[in-house]
Amino acid sequence: MDDPKLIYECMLDYCDSVATISRLAIGQVWTVCQNDQLQVCSGLAMSPMTATRTLPWSGTLVGQPLKQVASWINDWDPFKAAVGMSAINCSLNLGGFQPPVALLDTKPSQANLAVFDYFLPKLSEQKVVVVGHYPGIEQYVDTYGWQVLERMPQSGDYPDPAAEYLLPEADWVFLSASTLVNKTFPRLASLAESATTVLMGPTLPWLPELHRFGIDYLAGVSVVDPKALFETACEAGGVRIFETGVRYGVLALQPDVSMEWLQQQIATYFQRKVDYTNAMEQWYANGQQQRFPDYAKLNDLSLQLSHMDSAYKTLWDAQSAGEYV
Repeated sequence: MDDPKLIYECMLDYCDSVATISRLAIGQVWTVCQNDQLQVCSGLAMSPMTATRTLPWSGTLVGQPLKQVASWINDWDPFKAAVGMSAINCSLNLGGFQPPVALLDTKPSQANLAVFDYFLPKLSEQKVVVVGHYPGIEQYVDTYGWQVLERMPQSGDYPDPAAEYLLPEADWVFLSASTLVNKTFPRLASLAESATTVLMGPTLPWLPELHRFGIDYLAGVSVVDPKALFETACEAGGVRIFETGVRYGVLALQPDVSMEWLQQQIATYFQRKVDYTNAMEQWYANGQQQRFPDYAKLNDLSLQLSHMDSAYKTLWDAQSAGEYV
């Protein structure tokens, strides 16, 4: 990956600088950011595994613009980065960026493992590496010999440095989206470039541009009950959120799929821009001298459309050349 900062710039380009945070909780396992602008939209990120007694900015985030807080994704403080990631995902969901994916079937008490069960038919005789220790992953390690990389290794896991050796030799890599928060994503995605790579987890941002970073599948969550999700996260829920508030969905990032996804988003965002542009013209036609009150929103839409157009052109060029980038 030529520029490790590119993915973070990409995510922030899609954030809303007008919408604000309605609620935010840093639970023991999950950080949840919510906005109530039209309906309750939620964004998730895994909370840091380290404990803290106090955070200097506690009590100041409600009412802050999503984009302002989302910029914390670039911070090296793990709590600020997690909050930033949750704000990014909240903004993406508010903007309607999640594609219409089918929710995965789940087994009782194993809903958090639905992604692995979904891909299992494709993984026979394949060398599989999972980045992140998912509760219950042991059954796949014991049965199929999968290898697990974990920053805080449990019994049978490989530590971080093993990524340099295991990922280049893997056929399939399941990469936790939490690597976006701890900033290891650029290196790990680069090491896994020869493998079929699935970026997964509730922290996942639904973005078609992730194909540019070697991701072949997105496996993220749909929030089915925002109230239950928030309450479960506040009450220290881990995998329990899959039984109360979210369900997994999978999307293949093939060029035609990503292009169709982008076409739909471009059409939606372009119409929004037209509506705001017409409103601005009417504002000034009525003799108003003050700046158009929704100018910031119009500016956001222009930036987002420019980014989508560039992403679409990249996919078009790759498809025309018979390549996949």
